[in-house]
Amino acid sequence: MRRFNFAVLAAVTLSTGLTAVPAQAHGGPRPLGLENCTATACHFDVPPGTYDVKVLLGGDTASSTSVTGETRRALLPETAAPAGERVVRGFTVNVRTPEGEPTGPDGTPGLDLALGGSAPALADIRVTPARHARQIFLVGDSTVCDQPGDPYSGWGQQLPQYLRKGVSVANYADSGESTVTYLANPQLWATVQPRIHRGDLVLIQLAHNDKTTDETTYRANLEALVAGVREKGGKPVLVTPIVRRWFNADGTLNNNTALLVNGLGVDHPAVIRSVAAAHDVPLIDLTAKTKALVESLGVEGSKALYLYNEKRDNTHTSVHGATVYAGLVRDELAALRLVPKGQVGVG
Repeated sequence: MRRFNFAVLAAVTLSTGLTAVPAQAHGGPRPLGLENCTATACHFDVPPGTYDVKVLLGGDTASSTSVTGETRRALLPETAAPAGERVVRGFTVNVRTPEGEPTGPDGTPGLDLALGGSAPALADIRVTPARHARQIFLVGDSTVCDQPGDPYSGWGQQLPQYLRKGVSVANYADSGESTVTYLANPQLWATVQPRIHRGDLVLIQLAHNDKTTDETTYRANLEALVAGVREKGGKPVLVTPIVRRWFNADGTLNNNTALLVNGLGVDHPAVIRSVAAAHDVPLIDLTAKTKALVESLGVEGSKALYLYNEKRDNTHTSVHGATVYAGLVRDELAALRLVPKGQVGVG
């Protein structure tokens, strides 16, 4: 760990504070620094956009700090700093309205950050507009989205903590959506597609709610999403859905309910794999990854990944489960070289 002269660094930081919007929008320059924070949270009055955040963590005593933002997004995993030392970390965050699910409430304007961890200590902070950030857009359902309240969490809500400065997650997943409804709702695909820029990644995981979608329609909808991403110069990535926690008597997962085969006999993961192969689209086989993990943990051990203990829910993940599954996505992004190695963190 690096040691810092905090007094000097803080003086330089606060004396060179930057504004994210023209001065007239606030009646004068507004530094984006520590003065916008309390002991447990920070609020920055900035317009929608993408921002780089640099934090200086630590204090006179040993500390351990995590950072979440907006609608419970995990932005920085818990980070320890020994007594008297400072640790610098950075991340990039997407600020938008609505700040969580696209069909949900607008949320609080600006950027909101919350400090957590066993002994949080924020020594300094800088927020500046991101100049060259790459976006990872998420198109998905409730197992992916920024869930508004405990104990729920989507894996997309936990993914940002695994990425470093220069890569931002724009989570446009929405509860209850199928490929049919996502394409039809103007708050969803028609809102996401114009925001895609050349080089952006768009991860697509839609299947859980396609319970009455026939195979021809499901395939066509996936192809439409892939084509729409490419039309904007983005890079589509198809993601098979996380499994549901439904076991057979022999300890394996149920072939239909757990592995996302709908009432019409449509094997969603198989169709996704087929579309990915036919159109040369990178594939993250999250069904296979989560199946292997859940079966390895067994009936009892896998309960903690889902909300079985809290809600008898075998579909939606806990914060712990969403974090583990986000880690699987992180691993695949790195393995497929979709995100540069230097911008993928260990979490």
